[in-house]
Amino acid sequence: MKQNIFLCWLFLIVFAAQTAVAQQRIITLSSALSETVHALGKSKNIVAVDVTSEYPQEIKQKPRASRDRTFALEGLLAFKPDMILTPPNEISYAVEVKLKKLGVRVITIEQEYSASGAERFIKEVSQAIGANSEGAILIKKFNTELAHALKTIKVQRKPKVLFVYARGVGLMSVAGKGSHIDAIISLAGGRNAVQEFNDFKPYSTEALIKANPDVLLLFDFGTTSLGGKNAVLNMPGVSLTNAGKNKHVISMDGPLLINFSTRLPQAILALNKHLLTVK
Repeated sequence: MKQNIFLCWLFLIVFAAQTAVAQQRIITLSSALSETVHALGKSKNIVAVDVTSEYPQEIKQKPRASRDRTFALEGLLAFKPDMILTPPNEISYAVEVKLKKLGVRVITIEQEYSASGAERFIKEVSQAIGANSEGAILIKKFNTELAHALKTIKVQRKPKVLFVYARGVGLMSVAGKGSHIDAIISLAGGRNAVQEFNDFKPYSTEALIKANPDVLLLFDFGTTSLGGKNAVLNMPGVSLTNAGKNKHVISMDGPLLINFSTRLPQAILALNKHLLTVK
């Protein structure tokens, strides 16, 4: 009799826990977080995303928590979230404190731009949303695809790649060491043309000529903002570089390149395919 009562209580506890997970209302504040929650099979729990979350289509159609990268308390609460998954420093300290006082779980998950960092990221997201079993399956799939990608990539030589982040002429910066772009270039078989500084610094013609890259890499929206590939090739100083002389300008999907989560293997293969055309 006691055993039956215990099993009944155990069933109720497990059922309640599963129901709580199923009813979670989650806001995700980065493309990598949104994509990972989706890949874990929990898209239905996402009630809002940030402006960078564009993949896949189901995520793109979700309501936006903000029109920019600023998140107000009222705007977040409007979606009645139980949980907010965020990168570091996306939500102000004051807003985070108020959210927690109101019972909203705010979980900060930091990305490390490496293969092992991507695996850890998937694991931490799955733990945060109570999807441990789904996380284990996804990590196994990710590791299989990553091993295949790293084995598949071909490198005739390591071309120097200069990444230019552009939001129009006059709003450009280049990626240095330690950035997500630096990491994906290396994994795909290239080498970052800029080694003098970390992260990002404003673009300059002098720095471009000094770096003398073999290829210019931009997000597709960056190339569009500058007027297209020909406009990039006609920017001051570009014709003096190997990239300009050989007309090597690569435009790629931004969220894919900087994902460093479930789609890292695809990003590596896609960039490597472009680099193979560099002579």
